[in-house]
Amino acid sequence: MASPTLITPCTSKSQTPFIPLKPKSTISAAATATTVRRRDFLSLTASVLAPSWVLFPQSPALASSDDEYVKDTSEVIGKVRMTITMDRNDPNVAAAVAELRESSNFWVAKYRKEKALLGRASFRDMYSALNAVSGHYISFGPTAPIPAKRKARILEEMDTAEKALLRGR
Repeated sequence: MASPTLITPCTSKSQTPFIPLKPKSTISAAATATTVRRRDFLSLTASVLAPSWVLFPQSPALASSDDEYVKDTSEVIGKVRMTITMDRNDPNVAAAVAELRESSNFWVAKYRKEKALLGRASFRDMYSALNAVSGHYISFGPTAPIPAKRKARILEEMDTAEKALLRGR
């Protein structure tokens, strides 16, 4: 049960109501129009003293031209075809897989950042095929043969990527 002293309101007249005070303005409107603010001064000083490369940064360089993309992609397509059609008993298969993984990682790192290439059919198919190949070799090792169904899909993606490259897509 609650105490009656806690429920009843306090009626003492010694407490004054809180009235917020308005801050006094020391700067007049005419003085603000003629004075230069510190922020404006600093930005003006920085723009005069800063070198041009700070104020006007260069846009990031494109990784390559279109011809270089076509050349690099064609080379990686050739390496993928050669590597996945190798016999598993071939003594050079591990070295070929290592070289393929290195070149595919380089290709992906170089062209994944290019926004102009992301919508291309050749990039999409090539990226998908490289992902499938590298995922297989990462999971099962460099001497494990690629299953026929996966190999057929990878080769089909390589064909469509090559056709799209020839069309400039």
